[in-house]
Amino acid sequence: MATPFGFAGARTTSFVLASMDARGGAAALEAIALIGGELRAHVALQEAPAALVATPDPVPVAVLDLEGASDELAHDVVAVVGMLAQAQAWRCIVAMEIAQIDLVMAALGDAADSVQLLCAPAQHEWLGTLAVAAAREPGSVRAADEERDQLARLSAEVARIAEMLTRITERDGGGRAEDRYLAFAPASPMSEISSTTVRDVLRARRLRDRFFEGGLFEDPAWDMLLDLFAAQLEGTRVSVSSLCIAAAVAPTTALRWIGKLTAARLLARAPDPEDGRRAFVALTDQASDAMHRYVSTLAEARLPFV
Repeated sequence: MATPFGFAGARTTSFVLASMDARGGAAALEAIALIGGELRAHVALQEAPAALVATPDPVPVAVLDLEGASDELAHDVVAVVGMLAQAQAWRCIVAMEIAQIDLVMAALGDAADSVQLLCAPAQHEWLGTLAVAAAREPGSVRAADEERDQLARLSAEVARIAEMLTRITERDGGGRAEDRYLAFAPASPMSEISSTTVRDVLRARRLRDRFFEGGLFEDPAWDMLLDLFAAQLEGTRVSVSSLCIAAAVAPTTALRWIGKLTAARLLARAPDPEDGRRAFVALTDQASDAMHRYVSTLAEARLPFV
């Protein structure tokens, strides 16, 4: 018999749900039922690591719902389950509140790429994420890895923007001959640009949303790179939650893009040395160099910075 979101005869996937109490995780429970999944166990959040380790193979999909959890409990459970998911190639989903973004990312560290993250998820996000997890075999490569192969080329694409711009200038015959010659020369990796200029670009990009609704101009990857570029020029640090706000998209979408850009070696995450429950994000040297070269080439080609 077919389920509302499945097919007759499809393999039933088991889930272990961990929430603060038996009344927690209502949205996850409903989504598991809707996709035709089997709830192997529903345990208290603090019991999640032991329950998952004790589960016989094949290990079910682990779902952590952190709603209502204290910072200390959420951090400790996520850190342990994240390490286990990374080491054992478990299928794992962590759903968090917006206020828990930083502590979750700090707890996961390098294991952030081994779990699926949801932030204040709507029901359709639960359904989609659980269905994708159910479709994967235990220990399989995450579907996001296919996208990472494409996004790994982002750094090279950004670096090549300078060459593309100069080719356009040459083709159109714009500018003086000596200007076109200079445009083809390697741009200085340390362009002269202020954080104020970068912030102005970000403000101008947000201004469009006042006149055109419907998320027509969503571009979280570039917005994040711009925000981190400005922060680097200012000498300030950016938390994961702050970067999610700068992305101007839903928190879950922002977290997914942070993962993609990190996999593409454009972003680097690091824990706060003064607070283990917070994580910071910064441009890698590779991304910083590309941003400087991009801005320098724009200036030499007399093109606007947008």
